[in-house]
Amino acid sequence: MDIKEKVEEIVEKIKSDKDFAANFKKDPIPTVEKLIGVDLPEDQIEALIKMVKAKVDLDALAGGLGKLGGLFK
Repeated sequence: MDIKEKVEEIVEKIKSDKDFAANFKKDPIPTVEKLIGVDLPEDQIEALIKMVKAKVDLDALAGGLGKLGGLFK
């Protein structure tokens, strides 16, 4: 599995699907596992989620996600 590719896939899903974004915010581990179709070890899924949150925050700072800017704080 290409982690960078999965991060991009999840970020794009957050941007395009507000229900997915809400589920990710509420309960990120099962939301991500369902999307990627893989049950990862806890430490790996948490690392993936941190990368996604960082990417979303960076995009928000750049103006790409103005409406989601504070979603994960």
